[in-house]
This record gives sequence, structure tokens and C-alpha cells, in this order.
Amino acid sequence: MTTPIQYKISIDGVVQSFYIAGKGPVCLVHAGGPGFYWQYMRMPLLEQTMTVVYIEPIGTGDSGLLPDGDYNMPRYAYYAHKIAEHIGAQKPYFLGHSHGGFVGLQYALDYPNEIGGLILHSSAPCMVPELGMEQSRQIKLYAERWPDRPEAQDAFQAWMDFGSGAAQDSESFLKLLGRMLPAFFGNYWSLPDEFEEWRDNLNFYLIPRNPYRWDAREVLYMIHTPTLILVGEHDFNCGPRWAVEMDEKMPNSRLYTFEAGGHMSHVESPREFAKVVSDFVSQAAHGSKS
Repeated sequence: MTTPIQYKISIDGVVQSFYIAGKGPVCLVHAGGPGFYWQYMRMPLLEQTMTVVYIEPIGTGDSGLLPDGDYNMPRYAYYAHKIAEHIGAQKPYFLGHSHGGFVGLQYALDYPNEIGGLILHSSAPCMVPELGMEQSRQIKLYAERWPDRPEAQDAFQAWMDFGSGAAQDSESFLKLLGRMLPAFFGNYWSLPDEFEEWRDNLNFYLIPRNPYRWDAREVLYMIHTPTLILVGEHDFNCGPRWAVEMDEKMPNSRLYTFEAGGHMSHVESPREFAKVVSDFVSQAAHGSKS
């Protein structure tokens, strides 16, 4: 596995860091959170068929902070688009995970003629209280699916602790995340051997930002970009409810469900994930709703 090469550019006076690995069509990859360190999105198998550009989102890692603290979806999409312009990518693909998928939807809305395909990985069309309510409902169901697993019960309690404001900084959030982690997978107890290294590299930046809501549900019909919607059957975070809604409202989308999967299918089922994405990319030029 080759090491991605880091690049840094300045966008409106703010440092933007990103990493490039692989060969083939260009695919911008945007992490979730917002605040997760980009490396959890490493996809070595996808790098075999695509030039993967791992964006280090503003406010995380070596990328700079926004002076005005106004971290919103159009802003994230703008910085991603500037990266595409800088590297000379013509109609790149955009793969966004969770919150990164929100950014992907915004990218497709703001730059409709400058994107080759959209891959929404375990994502949703909104960031509103309704999303949080659905997450709480689903993680309760998760705990009920694994009644004899102490880790599952503690993951549910960690979610409740998080909701009560227990995470005040990056360090305390990472501790809570460590407890919640089992809920991010369909079956935490049967993960690939590479999982431990992946877990040890997890990092999170608690970005100082203003409260922000975002909802694209009423404009999804405007996105004609070929779109692949990926969801884990048991994803508590951005589950099938949201995936189905996006697929129904987007005119050029296709939906793929990872059977018994969770929120991190690129980690839990890396070969299946890479094949589904690669197949979509090879067919995107002729994509149609099916």
C-alpha cells in the first residue's frame, strides 16, 4: 500500500491540505463529522482503480481554521471545488461519507456541470433535529439487537452521554467515540484484521463553529448528476430511511445496501465496497435510474 502524497494550497488565505494516492479517474473524498481526521477514509482497494484525493477538511489536521468560524455546506463544497480546480481535475467524482455526503450534495447543487458522479456513503439529505431523533431511535434498536454484548449496551449509553453534553473538547469526544464505536458497524465482533490499525488512527477535531442547520430535501430533484447511494442495513447514524428518500427524489440515482452493514462499510466490507464503487464509475457515463 503506497503512502498518499500530501499537498497544501492557500484558498482565500486559508491553508487547505489534501492527500493523493492511486491512479485512474479522479475522486474527491470528503470525511464526515464534521471534524474527523481524513485518514479513517483510506480506501487502498479503491486506489487501485481511481486517483483518490483525500480532502483534509478545513478546521482539521493541517488545514486552517476559518477566521469567521462560519463552517457551512456551501463553504465546504467551495473548498473542495477549489482543490479540483487546482489539480486540474475535469469532472471529478465526489465520494462523501456521512457529513461528507452532505457536502457532496451541496457540491452537486453548486457546481452541477463540474462533477462526473456523486457517491453518497452512509449519508443523509439534511442536518436538522429530525436526523438526531432518528439516530437516537436507531441506536436504541442497535442495543436491542445485541442484548448480551456489554460493548453494545455501553455504546448506547455513550450516545446518551454525548447527547447530554459530555464531549467538551476533542479528547473527551474521542473517549466517547471509542465507547460508541461498536454501534458504527453491523457486527463489531467480526471485523477484518486491519480494523485495529484503523481504530488506532482515529482522530477528531472539535471545530469551533456556529450552530448550523442544513436541509436539501426539497431540492434533491435538481441533482441530475449520476449518483450512487450506499447504505448499511443497520446504520444507526445515516440509515436506510434517508438513503431511500434520497433515491426516490434524485432522478439519476441508484441505491446499494450492504446487507447487515453499519456506518463504515468501506472498513467492514472493503472489497464489496470497492467493487460497487468501481462498477458505478465505469457505468456513470451511461447512468440512469434503475
